[in-house]
Amino acid sequence: MTRLCILKAGETFPETAARLGDFEDWLIAGLGLPGHDIQILDPRREPALPELPACAGAIMTGSHAMVTDDTPWMRRTADWLARLVEAERPFLGICFGHQMLARAFGGRVDYHPGGREIGTVEIERAPAAADDPLFQCLPARFRAHAAHAQSVRELPAGAVHLAGNDFEPHHAFRLGPAAWGVQFHPEFGRAHMAAYIDRLAPAGTRPNLADTPEAAALLARFADLAYASAPTIASATASATSMPSTAADRMPPA
Repeated sequence: MTRLCILKAGETFPETAARLGDFEDWLIAGLGLPGHDIQILDPRREPALPELPACAGAIMTGSHAMVTDDTPWMRRTADWLARLVEAERPFLGICFGHQMLARAFGGRVDYHPGGREIGTVEIERAPAAADDPLFQCLPARFRAHAAHAQSVRELPAGAVHLAGNDFEPHHAFRLGPAAWGVQFHPEFGRAHMAAYIDRLAPAGTRPNLADTPEAAALLARFADLAYASAPTIASATASATSMPSTAADRMPPA
């Protein structure tokens, strides 16, 4: 049986986890899938990630770590992620996962020169989103929760730009037919965003806080796409055997 894999790249603040659960709990709630259809993997601690046939698709969580730390577990995970994407297996990278997807395929990640984006923000769809399987369901403008200090400063070659705003132009992109990165947090609810504002917002500021139903709907949509593609996984994996198996040659130096 293939299951949707959640790659747990970090944890939320301990006091937030005690009250609201952790990143994987928020994702499971948003995906709307029974627990037995989901496998939680921690690439920081797993000696090896599973072979591709075990995953109908994968989602990588956010993290308080930085992609530019370029630790050994990040490099191992980038290699696995490259194989997943090249096999055309559905992938959704959120915040840290979005940045890792970009960096694994040659994009540039760094600290945003404008500082941290924090709070509920307005995002605009790019023209290419109208034909995108995941983003076509979104309105032209939608609200989403954001909390990040680093961002994708340059997209990988061949990436399809899907959404952005004036502060963060690369809020979403797609690589190939089924790998998406989103800088915003579809798994955050209002309470989760409030917890991050309390911890991270600069003193004296009042970031916006609002509901984000359109952004949240992407999770269930992604789950539908992942399982809809399951019958074609074997053929896609076979067709990808001639592609490079590691991301090392694409990743820019730390």
